[in-house]
This record gives sequence, structure tokens and C-alpha cells, in this order.
Amino acid sequence: MDPLWIALAATVLLGLAALAWWSRGRPVRLLARRHAAAEQFRAQRSELAAAFLAAAGATGKPRGLRWIACRLDPAVLFAADRKTGELYALVGATISFEAVEGGGMEEVEAVGNLRYATAVFAHRDGAWTTDGRAVFNLEPAQAIQRFGDALEPLPGV
Repeated sequence: MDPLWIALAATVLLGLAALAWWSRGRPVRLLARRHAAAEQFRAQRSELAAAFLAAAGATGKPRGLRWIACRLDPAVLFAADRKTGELYALVGATISFEAVEGGGMEEVEAVGNLRYATAVFAHRDGAWTTDGRAVFNLEPAQAIQRFGDALEPLPGV
């Protein structure tokens, strides 16, 4: 057999072995990255809560109301986007509003009632961020279930 063919076959076999080795370790590396991201979330929790309040208040929703406070629950649930693998943190939040002057809500008694929602955070480019998205009237587990076609729950992260 020609030495060139032997060298080519050996190179292909080594490449396949390296690919198999890399593929076997991929789930372990992915889980390690998710655990590191979860720890990062827990360490930055107070800054992320402030960022959520600012971002949510800037959306202008609900119309006629101003976000004045947000208290995040201690528990956090993590989920991954089924298509992209992007990591999300969902946290229960108790939110208080006040009416915006001239916004048409000044006379509504319920404006002062606390509202419950799930605050949504995303892990992008190695950092946690939020666009202020709140899923009202659902706890984090319910939000994951509701968006189950798009989100995969990550228990134990």
C-alpha cells in the first residue's frame, strides 16, 4: 500500500477520534458554563434587580403607570432557548406602580395594588442582561410551562 494513503488514512482516523473525544466532553462543558452563569447571576442579583426596574420602567408599559419598586423573590429558575441554547433566568417579582399625571390612571383605585410577575433575564456574551420583560400573573415555573415550546427548563442549575 502506498505510504501516502496510509498517512491519509491515519490522519482521517486521528481526526475522527479527536472529534469523538471533543463531542463526548461537550455536554460536560455546557453544564459547567451554565453553572458558572448561574453563580454569576446570584452574585449580581442586586444590580440585575435595579437594571430590571430601570429597563421595565423605560418601556412605557403598562400605559399610564410608572414603575416605582420591584422586589425579586429569592428563588430563580433557569431555562434555555430550545433553538439557540441562550440561557434565561426567571425570577418572581412583586412590583408597585403609581399613576402618571395625565396618563388616565389617576382615578383608578387598583393602581396602588402590588402586582406579581416573572422578571426575565438573559445571559448574552458572557453577561446577564434584561430588557425589562415581565410576564404578569405567572410564577416562573408557570412562565416556563407556558412558553414550553420555546424554553427548556434546566433543573439543578
